[in-house]
Amino acid sequence: CRFLCGYSDMVMPGASMPQIEICPPVIADANALLDFEKLNRAFFETRINARPASFYSYEAVRYSIEEAGQHRLLGTGYQFLIKSSGNILGRVNLSGIEKRYYNKATLGYRIAECGSGKGIATCAVNLVLNLAFKTLGLWRIEALVRDDNVGSVRVLEKNDFAVFGRAKQAMYFNQTWHDVLHFECRSPKGPLVSIGGTAQT
Repeated sequence: CRFLCGYSDMVMPGASMPQIEICPPVIADANALLDFEKLNRAFFETRINARPASFYSYEAVRYSIEEAGQHRLLGTGYQFLIKSSGNILGRVNLSGIEKRYYNKATLGYRIAECGSGKGIATCAVNLVLNLAFKTLGLWRIEALVRDDNVGSVRVLEKNDFAVFGRAKQAMYFNQTWHDVLHFECRSPKGPLVSIGGTAQT
């Protein structure tokens, strides 16, 4: 599956927005994905806690792709690579999918340093929300953001997410305890009718 996006109104002033697509990772992406992770390791670690060294190996990346495929088959998670002209610019995913009773998922994403500030995250999140609501039939998407992560907050707000809670001093990062904001976005269609604990159309 491929989903294309090229929304010029999502671009920051002075930045150029490449047309992007999101597609599930496959084994053929393993080397390029490893290069992406290594190249952006230092950049990502200014925003998230460091991953173990074992994460940065071909075997680990290949395993993660295979694991993502299993989650997709089970309907418990959907990972995507964000690409432009075949180059990986980021990752976006839906994890922790709970269709029974809740019909929700948790959103996560990260963008390469070279792609920051170009509207790529905003566009990719928009594509994933369309998939979540229109194709997967989910009702609610949640996201957790550190309170000082202004860029991610802006991405979510542009995609109609709203804060529904704040966890005080809930995340330890860079030798400091930070508050974590809880965001939600709901399908414009409204919730599905629930019968026997399972969401039905």
